[in-house]
Amino acid sequence: MVENKVSILQANETSALIKFENKIDKDINKKIRLFCEYLDKNSFCGLIEYVPYFSSISVIYNPLKIKSEEPFKAVKLKLEEILSKLDFSCEYEEHIVEIPVYYGNEFGPDIEHVAGVNNLSVEEVIKIHSSGEYLVYMLGFAPGFPYLGGLSEKIYTPRRESPRTAIPEGSVGIAGTQTGVYPIETPGGWQIIGRTPLKLFDLNSKEKTLLKCGDIAKFYPISYEEYLNLKEKI
Repeated sequence: MVENKVSILQANETSALIKFENKIDKDINKKIRLFCEYLDKNSFCGLIEYVPYFSSISVIYNPLKIKSEEPFKAVKLKLEEILSKLDFSCEYEEHIVEIPVYYGNEFGPDIEHVAGVNNLSVEEVIKIHSSGEYLVYMLGFAPGFPYLGGLSEKIYTPRRESPRTAIPEGSVGIAGTQTGVYPIETPGGWQIIGRTPLKLFDLNSKEKTLLKCGDIAKFYPISYEEYLNLKEKI
């Protein structure tokens, strides 16, 4: 039986939306990861791709390949079948990714603002931010951009009132209760506190993105010299 708190809706003629409870939650994220892993290993005829979100999954399919006069109904039955057989109570192995960050100065122009808003020193902001473990809830906004949950309420900071027209690749930011990393140069309104030399998005790599939904990200501070050395190697 599909859980009562799960619904499957028709988004349009080529996609279905699986909706879990409407909240950001680790257990929901786990269910989404397990479902997506199942699809990775057990595709079905007509499936094109899936897109995981905070509390839902968009399943995109080719209706011309669905052997039914009502493609959505057939896809819905298939998705219900998958949901009914998955064991959401099983243990899930966490994949931890460590991310070096050079905090402050020209790479973190908003770190003093974050410190001021929360009555902290810059050093305290760095210590708090680099002490956390952050769950990748979803990727979006830009290719490989991770929305990370788990930010300490001690450094919650609203977005900038005026977004910047260009945020450099690798910039680490805070927006409200979340932290994240800009994988490419793009406009944005997050409070920028540092920068990593790692590439979060690379079309030439096999995986394309450094982080995936369900990963755990850990940040650690590095010096400017270490940043330059790592950047050169990468």
